[in-house]
Amino acid sequence: MKKTTIYISLVSLLVSLSGCEKGFDQLNVNPTAATALNPVFTFNNAIINTSFPASILIFEEPIVQQMFSPNSGILAGGNYNIDNRGSSGANAQLWQRYYRDNMRYLVDGLAKTKTDASRANLYNMLRIWKAYVAMVLTDTYGDVPYSEAGLGYLGGNVTPKYDAQESIYTDILKELPEAAAALDASKPTEAGEIMYGGDISKWKKLAYSVLLRAGMRLSKVNPALAQSTVQKAVAGGVMQSNADNCVVRNNANYQNSVGTTLNATEAANYYLTGFFVNYLKSTADPRLSSIAVRYVGAKSGPEQTAARAVRTPDVQIGMPLGFDNGTIPARATADGLASFYDYSQLDRTRMGKFDAPCYLVTYAQTQLLLAEAAQRGWTTGNVADFYNAGITAHMKQLGDYDATSLVSDANVSAYLQSNPYVAAKGLELINTQYWIASFLNGPEVFANFRRSGFPVLTPNPYPGKEIKGNFINRLSYPDSEQSVNQAKRQEAVTRQGADNLDTRVWWDKQ
Repeated sequence: MKKTTIYISLVSLLVSLSGCEKGFDQLNVNPTAATALNPVFTFNNAIINTSFPASILIFEEPIVQQMFSPNSGILAGGNYNIDNRGSSGANAQLWQRYYRDNMRYLVDGLAKTKTDASRANLYNMLRIWKAYVAMVLTDTYGDVPYSEAGLGYLGGNVTPKYDAQESIYTDILKELPEAAAALDASKPTEAGEIMYGGDISKWKKLAYSVLLRAGMRLSKVNPALAQSTVQKAVAGGVMQSNADNCVVRNNANYQNSVGTTLNATEAANYYLTGFFVNYLKSTADPRLSSIAVRYVGAKSGPEQTAARAVRTPDVQIGMPLGFDNGTIPARATADGLASFYDYSQLDRTRMGKFDAPCYLVTYAQTQLLLAEAAQRGWTTGNVADFYNAGITAHMKQLGDYDATSLVSDANVSAYLQSNPYVAAKGLELINTQYWIASFLNGPEVFANFRRSGFPVLTPNPYPGKEIKGNFINRLSYPDSEQSVNQAKRQEAVTRQGADNLDTRVWWDKQ
């Protein structure tokens, strides 16, 4: 009798449990959780993460002799002409941000929008951004994963091949004009994207301005293709004013990596170079007062106070290259300074602040590239007009960092009159101005210096360099690639050349 009672109870319990299973899966699903992610959100994430990493202070800026740190250790790189490898090395930071993160976001967004007619504009915006990201990557490292990049989740390919840079450029030159032509203001314009808020005309101008940049990059390796690409970009319509600038607007939530670094642990460690400061002073360039600050008499980092800050150009003294943290104190004394903390720095309360905008492609750069193209006979227009417009645009662009950084109209005019375009020195003048206009755009200023050979820089005299030549030609692949994609990386090295700082990328023809 007791057994029967127990059996009946168990059966009743099982029936009850079986009834509870109905709708069990629904009960354990959060009704407010997103089941699909709008691709415009991942696109915005890619845009934000295109802001340059702080590693440009370790490699690109020192290579082109605008900023550097005399310190060794994790800050060593372009200042000593040595590599900085490792999973968290400076050579890896751009790779991680642009390849590991951004390329993945973009490939995923492209897959989600390719066959969706209602997202056609977003699809083509993603194509444009992917072309830009790929261009920065390949210009920095050479051969990189491209055709198979970002397919680890979508296709299970976790060891993508490295595409030759020439083939990457071939696709970039195809993608940019195709995507620009396919943009259609009569279709949903994706107001939620944070770069241009869905403004189709600005996206078109960005695409053709990047195409112009890509075309000029080929000036040494394939002048005929460079010319035809420039002409296609001009016909399509490039940026027409600073309102068209492609810029990441950082804020308290998405901070500028360079600004964050300069306002934290490395505040007293980075300085403007003597060459950069002296060049701006030699031409009475009003931009120096927008860029530089000197904490006069500072004997330590803590003494770099607002009370000591002087921003007038004549007081600025850049730090000379060729010294380290052991030898720079004596040089500072020889220069009549209280210490090396007394040299000029990027003003971290304006251009170097934590929420400073990060400029990727600008009207100023575009006008200067047009000036060079016009001088080469690749496009029509007055070279001097393009040249003056580029300089003016950059001087006005500085006001975007801070109202006190804006160069006045009177100072712009005075500078142009004192530093006119001279055809006999055209290429040097144009590309030296490009060097100034691309300050803090590390990948671009590094790439254009290699392409053009300007400005004319004296090699960094620091002893014990690892490079065989005078300047670093590319960044090495991150060490992590040797463990996660060794075979494909080795194919690239065999084809391109040794994985070191001396090997030239495809378009950097000697």
